[in-house]
Amino acid sequence: MALTEPAHALLCQRVLAIPSKRFERKPVEFLVEEEMTALLEAPTSSTWIGRRDRALLLLAVQTGLRVSEITGLRREDVILGRGAHVRCHGKGRKLRCTPLGRDVVKVLDAWLEENPASSDHPAFPSSRGGHLSPDAIEYLVAKHLATARRRCRSLVDRRITPHSLRHTAAMRLLQSGVDRSVIALWLGHESIETTHVYLHADLALKEKALARTSPSGLRPGRYRPDDALLQFLEAL
Repeated sequence: MALTEPAHALLCQRVLAIPSKRFERKPVEFLVEEEMTALLEAPTSSTWIGRRDRALLLLAVQTGLRVSEITGLRREDVILGRGAHVRCHGKGRKLRCTPLGRDVVKVLDAWLEENPASSDHPAFPSSRGGHLSPDAIEYLVAKHLATARRRCRSLVDRRITPHSLRHTAAMRLLQSGVDRSVIALWLGHESIETTHVYLHADLALKEKALARTSPSGLRPGRYRPDDALLQFLEAL
């Protein structure tokens, strides 16, 4: 605006100087190991939809892909074998490659072999063969979360969404000692500053930092009444 309308350059500076609105930022919701295991074991392996949902949830927890990135995955975007990874287009249409663990590779290999199709077919199709919608992802997470709550009681009062699986992947990397810049690349963040929210959410990391500090050496004090107060109490 300042380049096209130089007469309004001063007004542009005043607008840019307006501070961002302050708001309350809540800690991110993520699953601990026990909760994650309960959720991954919730889908039944005896049905086609159950096997699809288990493969999808495992991929989401390990890669941290966004819902839009998962729904847009095609079979050709899942590369197995040596250097296994998934390719996706994140925000800004930026291509990102995320490596896959051995356990995820085995599950995805069995899933894709069970459902042969062309390379441009969805990696996780709906029952009609098309791409899953974001609402469908939200529904399947809520459905299996209800099953997982019967096994893991800590999930009862938790509000877990599909985006919580992305947070879970980031927290697992952080707790494993992975550098924040690598986590930002892994998740497709534009800035490393976005990754700082996971530092605030990780209480275990803060406890480790506290354990490294030296104790103050102060002893707890004890209240001792003065003589005037004792005389007053004895006179009652």
